Amino acid sequence: MSIIELGEIRDEPVSAPPVRRPRAVGRPLHSATVLLLSLVVLAGAAPQPQRTVSVVPASRTATAYLAGDGVFVVDPPASDGDRYLTAYAQPAPTGAGVRRRWQTPLARTGNYLDIRVERGLVLTLVAGAPNRRFQTTAFDALTGKQRWQHRGATRPSVAGGLLLIDARVDEPSAMSRVEPETGRLLWSVLLPPAASPAYHLNPEGQVDRFVLLQPTGEVQVHDAGTGQLLRSIDTLPGDRSAYQRVQIVDDLLLLVPPGSTRLVSFGLAELEPRWTAEVTLVSHVLECGGLLCAVPQTGGLQVLDPTTGSVQWSEPGQDVLADVRYGRLLMARPGQGYAVRDAATGQVRIELGVWNLMPVLGPDDPLVGVRRGDDGRMVVAELDLVAGRTRIVDVLPGIAGSCQASLPVLLCQRLDGTTALWRLTR
Repeated sequence: MSIIELGEIRDEPVSAPPVRRPRAVGRPLHSATVLLLSLVVLAGAAPQPQRTVSVVPASRTATAYLAGDGVFVVDPPASDGDRYLTAYAQPAPTGAGVRRRWQTPLARTGNYLDIRVERGLVLTLVAGAPNRRFQTTAFDALTGKQRWQHRGATRPSVAGGLLLIDARVDEPSAMSRVEPETGRLLWSVLLPPAASPAYHLNPEGQVDRFVLLQPTGEVQVHDAGTGQLLRSIDTLPGDRSAYQRVQIVDDLLLLVPPGSTRLVSFGLAELEPRWTAEVTLVSHVLECGGLLCAVPQTGGLQVLDPTTGSVQWSEPGQDVLADVRYGRLLMARPGQGYAVRDAATGQVRIELGVWNLMPVLGPDDPLVGVRRGDDGRMVVAELDLVAGRTRIVDVLPGIAGSCQASLPVLLCQRLDGTTALWRLTR
């Protein structure tokens, strides 16, 4: 069932001094009449913002996921132990309502953590008892038929396949490449315990190389298509074990050595040393507008030149980097909301105010912020870092939370326990 509702959509007001308009002179009654008539005509001519609301058939204890072009509902175990995954098609803009595509049985035990759609498959990730090992099950996206099941969790895809990691805490783990259609294992590489591989993406956004860091300090670069070891380098003197971390940003391999007092750069292609920067307590590094954003564990930010490692600017304090878009940085400021900074200079472009960021499906999906209005309704806004503004998309009543977004689609749980899908339009 779908309901068309009138919405309330407006842009977030920008603080500006009031402008004093000249006082009307002449025929004030006539002017007021003309103004009133003009407003009536404009109100009738302007299209009213609308939203389409579709109730998702799910129990109050079920979990709903927005993935691909559908909505997927994982039921809790029933009294007889049966459990199901149900796929629904998102409603059309005309508001035809959600339509069930298929339903398939699930394992009766385990906690389902994620569902995503990739390469014509619906991939479910479950943590099973008693050792909380991950397991991935692949279903056909069109029919719901189970294709395959493997221990481990899927990672970014490679050309013609999927990567799967079976991580174990106290024993060696394994990374494998899986054929999507059949689930056949194409190759496997042993990983050290608690390993966290780093990935290099090709221009199509697929993994073409991955890097493993051994406890002994050996850095290994592997081909993601074959699993073959391409090259390696020893980063620790002597044969000893020490905690290090490794990341890949574009064509750089970045190593955080023991003590986390430096950032060491190598060229990924040949593993030749590039530069060393004195960056203390680095948590992680990411590309930001052609530069490197090094995020300290204690908060703040240091922005480096990727060619030389020199610090372009830094921001001490408690601010946290929340997102990067087109050379703009979204910084979370404790107690003050979000601010947009220029990546090249650190200059504050605009203060966006206090919002809660909503999970979005893809890295290119618009950023969505939500907050409670004074009347209890949920204000939904698109945070545009390039334009430097917040655009209010809608103000929704009766929202409890647990929202996911891929504008113009929004999936939330309502105060009455039901799950609904909104298509927000102007």
